[in-house]
Amino acid sequence: MTSHISPSRTALITGGAGGIGRGIARAFIEAGHRVVLADRDAESVGAAARELGAASIALDITDAGAVEAAFAELATDGGVDVLVNNAGILSVHGSVTELAPDSYRSILEVNVVGTFIVTQAFAAHRIAAGGGGSIVNISSIGGRQPTPGMGAYESSKAAVDSVTRWAAIELATHGIRVNAVAPGPVLTPMLQAGMPEGSPAREAWARRIPLGDLARVADIAPAVVFLAGDGAAHITGVSLAVDGGQLLT
Repeated sequence: MTSHISPSRTALITGGAGGIGRGIARAFIEAGHRVVLADRDAESVGAAARELGAASIALDITDAGAVEAAFAELATDGGVDVLVNNAGILSVHGSVTELAPDSYRSILEVNVVGTFIVTQAFAAHRIAAGGGGSIVNISSIGGRQPTPGMGAYESSKAAVDSVTRWAAIELATHGIRVNAVAPGPVLTPMLQAGMPEGSPAREAWARRIPLGDLARVADIAPAVVFLAGDGAAHITGVSLAVDGGQLLT
């Protein structure tokens, strides 16, 4: 069985109301594909979809029943060829000696369990359709390069890389490829507000990056589209760092 995907694909992008989700959606649309944005905030995801000319669904990725129902509904409208597991949270910070266990669980629930739930539902959806398709998970180089205080997020992304490899080896027989894109820090509107150009924090982080600055969303989206497409037909199980060389330091 091949992993061929038709030239015009339907991509489901979780966390679609956020800056990275919107950027990835725009790249798929510009490449001629149909996009469905999913996010737990119905109002925000609806607004993002209207702005981009995409479809939208309100979805909590940690609710397995809701995810299963969403794929059943999507199957009646032509189905989904590509899943981008972009939804995640970066709201939990704390040292290993101080972080509350419940706070740690909360980030694992979304970033790891949520990613697994949607991956599992997509796999069932594609297998029922005869196989084929592609998953691209949004990971982070933080899963490989620790930053003090960010261990909860970073260990969740290390787990996403592991889930990527696990799913890739088991779903290959169905022609479903599974890869990840692992950015360094990305200049979303939220991050730009916290670290404006010229600020000491921005300049300090930029000095860690051999190419000299943090990534723009437009630097991340093409890698996702590539890994989802036929040009990457023999690539599965990889986590592609898009980090300006930060992992080299």
